[in-house]
Amino acid sequence: MKLVLTNARVVSMQAGDQGYQPSKLQSIVIKDGRIESISEQAVETGEHSAIDCKGKIVTPGLIDTHTHLVYEGNRSNEFEMRLQGIPYQTIAAQGGGILSTVTATRKASFEQLVESALPRLDGLLRSGVTSVEIKSGYGLTLEDEVKMLKAAKELEQHRRVKVTTTLLAAHALPPEFKGRPDDYIDHICNEIIPAVAQQQLASSVDVFCESIGFNLEQTEKVFSCAVKHGLKIKGHTEQLSNLGGTALTANYNGLSADHIEYLDEQGVKALSQSDTVATLLPGAFYFLRETQKPPIDLLRQHQIPMALATDSNPGTSPFADLTLMMNMGCTLFGLTPEESLRGVTFHAAKALGYAETRGQIAPGFDADLAIWNIDHPADLSYQVGVPRLYARIVDGELSRE
Repeated sequence: MKLVLTNARVVSMQAGDQGYQPSKLQSIVIKDGRIESISEQAVETGEHSAIDCKGKIVTPGLIDTHTHLVYEGNRSNEFEMRLQGIPYQTIAAQGGGILSTVTATRKASFEQLVESALPRLDGLLRSGVTSVEIKSGYGLTLEDEVKMLKAAKELEQHRRVKVTTTLLAAHALPPEFKGRPDDYIDHICNEIIPAVAQQQLASSVDVFCESIGFNLEQTEKVFSCAVKHGLKIKGHTEQLSNLGGTALTANYNGLSADHIEYLDEQGVKALSQSDTVATLLPGAFYFLRETQKPPIDLLRQHQIPMALATDSNPGTSPFADLTLMMNMGCTLFGLTPEESLRGVTFHAAKALGYAETRGQIAPGFDADLAIWNIDHPADLSYQVGVPRLYARIVDGELSRE
């Protein structure tokens, strides 16, 4: 059986200006989970399933390329503390921050982690997401990191969505390694990465390269180990200071360098000499009330692809709506609506290593689509809170969940 979408105004997000402009009414033929053809000619549906889009906008399914959806616990108390003027670094140093979520996540069962992640995932799905990256990083032991990664993949059994998993064991220093960060890095390289790679639980490895995370030398050690075990590279870099983590990520031809508020021109030039995507996370910038913005003009000047993601997490970006991030990308960082939509489709696919199969509407690409009750794609960055999604299609299967 084929699925045929008729009377669709297609926003293909292919390269070039035309990729953002809604087409005339077209038909999209889907077979075996892939887009078979796109045509302005009427298609005989016959015995095939058909959806009359009635002039609705159809975009690629949105891709959230940076989340921490799987965790246990609540950190609204820290939100209150920050509003009282206590900085995030101080909260982290006092045992709060990431480590408070680590404690709760370690105590949680596999089933509890899945159950608590589903409402957050549902928020993303309602905003048109068809692919999501989920990081570990709240376990910080082999057993608990594995538990998190398995819970993330289990979400595919409960919802129609594609999940990509990333090992972020180098997220924070666990209490049992207090004062011994190098020993913990050795543990990640000698125990955690080999086990995760052998069990094929993650496709990439990430490191929080920051003053409250891990230094450049420690980050490179993890990157080197990841590459040795056939895993791809991602980096939490230049969020709170400029340590050079973005350039290091680019030197390893990482998939993406994420946050990058403190990135300088030298780091941007390093990105320009690689295939690494710059991922912007305006939710964390907003929630932490930061003032240092990513160097958007430099990224444009050097033609660096910019992805946009929620960074959905309990401490610094408790948001589960990717279109909200599109709005923030425009209002806080000065992106255009076209840049924001490319950031959650075309460029987001590249940031996950799926540039050849996702993020565009074109023959041969995965049939991951979002159908919208909107007049123009700019509406996705314009309004927040108004239901606009008509349906999602994942691997050629319709979902209105």
